[in-house]
Amino acid sequence: MLEDRVLIWKFKCGSGDALCRIYEKYKKDLLRLAAILSNNVSDAEDIVHDVFVSFAQSAETLRLSGNLKSFLLTCVANRARNKNRANQHRQTDGLDEMASVISQSKTPEQWMIQSEELKQWGDIMTRLPYEQREAVILHLRAGMKLRQIAQSQGVSVNTVKGRYRYGLTKLRSILNGEMEK
Repeated sequence: MLEDRVLIWKFKCGSGDALCRIYEKYKKDLLRLAAILSNNVSDAEDIVHDVFVSFAQSAETLRLSGNLKSFLLTCVANRARNKNRANQHRQTDGLDEMASVISQSKTPEQWMIQSEELKQWGDIMTRLPYEQREAVILHLRAGMKLRQIAQSQGVSVNTVKGRYRYGLTKLRSILNGEMEK
C-alpha cells in the first residue's frame, strides 16, 4: 500500500496529520476486531486507544517491514489477549454495546438489523474457545495469513491451522444446530 508507506514516512517525520489519517483509516476495523475478541465495547475502545498511544510513541523506533493494517490488527489482537487474561475472572456481557462500533450513517432500520446480526454473530463466536475464535476472526475478518497469526501468537503455523480448522468445524456445528431450531 503506497498510501500507508507515505503515511508511515510522514508519521516518522513527526506529522500529527499522518497519525490522524492512519487512525481514521483503520479505526473501524480495529474496533470491530477488539470488540469481537474482548466481547466488550468499552474494553475494545481501551484496547484500540492503547494500541494507538503505543504506536504514536514508537515513531522514532518503528521498523515496519510489512503491511500497516496487519501490524495494527496484530497489536489489537495481542492487547485483547492480554486484557482477556487480566479480566478472565469476570464475565462480560457487552455484546449489546457492540452496535456503537457500527457506522452511524445508516438508517435506523439498517442499524437495528446490523446491530441484531452483530449481536447474534458475537453470541455464536463466544461459544468458541478464545484461541479458535481469534484464529478464525484474524484470518476471515482481518484477512491475516495463518503464518502472520502464528507469529503474532507465538505458536507454530500448524497450531494456528488446527485452531482455525477446529473453530470452523465448531462454528458449522453451532450454526447447523441454530438452523435446526
